[in-house]
Order: sequence, then C-alpha cells, then structure tokens
Amino acid sequence: MKTAIVTGGAGSLGKAICKKLASDGFIVYMTDISEERCLDAIKEIHLENVRAKKLDVTEEADWISVYDDVMSEEGSVDVVVNNAGVNIRFDIEECSVENWDRMFQINVRSIFLSIKHALPIMKAQGGGSIINISSVCGLVGHRYTNESYTATKGAVTLLTKSVAARYGKFNIRCNSVHPSTVKTELVNNFLSDPERMKERVEEVPLGHLATPADVAAAVSFLASDEAAFINGVQLPVDGGTSCD
Repeated sequence: MKTAIVTGGAGSLGKAICKKLASDGFIVYMTDISEERCLDAIKEIHLENVRAKKLDVTEEADWISVYDDVMSEEGSVDVVVNNAGVNIRFDIEECSVENWDRMFQINVRSIFLSIKHALPIMKAQGGGSIINISSVCGLVGHRYTNESYTATKGAVTLLTKSVAARYGKFNIRCNSVHPSTVKTELVNNFLSDPERMKERVEEVPLGHLATPADVAAAVSFLASDEAAFINGVQLPVDGGTSCD
C-alpha cells in the first residue's frame, strides 16, 4: 500500500482529506499539534488504515522525526499533503509584526520544512506527490481577507511552482489546491453573522460555499496515478470565485 502524510489532519478539512485518501487505499498518517486530537478524529472517520502522529509543523526536528517514523514503519512516503494553516484575522494596518511572523511560520515555513525533508526520500524511491493546500487568496487579491493571509498563500503558490519545475526530473510532482471559503466548523463560527455569510456566498458563481469533501476530492485526484502527468498546477476549488 502507498503511504500519505497529512498535516492539520484533526481539523474539519484534514479529516475529510484523511478519510478520502484512506478510502482510496493509502495508509494515512494523520498529523496534528496534538496526538490526542488525531486519535479522537480517527475514531470519527472509522478507518483502520489511518495512523496518528504528533507534529508541530513549524519545528524541523518534528518533521525529521515523522519522516523517520513513517519510513521505518512503511518504507515509503508516496504523498504529502500540506494542509495545516492558520488565519490570524487582522487587516494590515492593525496586524502586529508578531502575528505577521506567526502566519508565515505556520503557513509557509511549515511547507518549506515538509518539502525540504520529503525531497531526499522521494528522490531515493523514484518519485512522489506533494500537494500544498493554498487558497483562492493565493491566486487573487481578496476583498474580504487580510493581507497577511493572502501573502502567505501567494508564497505557497510560487513555492509549489518552483519545486515542480526543479524536481519534476526526479518524478516528483508538486501541485497546489486553492479553495474558496470552505464550510468547516471554524468558518461556520466566523460566518455566524448573516451579512458576512451573504458576502461570501454571493462572490461564488455557483452560489454556495465549498465543502471539505470538495477539497478532499481534488487532493485525491492529484494524489492518484490518474494525475501522473500533472505537475506545477494551481487547482482552484472555488466555484468560479477566481474567474473575475
């Protein structure tokens, strides 16, 4: 069986991605800042081929440890899904340097560390797939989203393209997925104001928000052999939001 690592796996979106990849036949390592959160999430999705691992995505030593463990236990790392992310919601005029730096630590540094330590493994085994969860905000400026978040997701977009261009010769594919607003538990709380929800829904040509399953389906495709010739792509899962 092929092996996949998913970061931020205990959240709504991470759980959907883990569940989909596990149903596709992968052995999935669900990682999150708390192993306990992962164990609780695994109970929810009821799939035996999902494992829990504690991972602070901003810490290089944690990445080295997780990759070492997966290689020791499974012998390969076939897919890495960099899903962990955060949005500290301050507009640029109110955003502190500390919050700006924290956003880049979690949203960009984490993916740098993930890719840095995945590449030697994937080169040695003859290939692999790296899938970075960016955002529609990594494709366009977004009137409802703070600048620090947009800047981090734009960085993910170009990091993805750069890795795809340079490491494709090793049969390593690197692609990014760009959701618009996804109906997760956190988003439902954030959009509890009907006017704010109306704004988000009306910007989507299809007329409704994305679901975690929508994003998981895109990840599943990019992880599959059917996407074997897809490399360096920015795949919007946004109902047409980025068309303007």
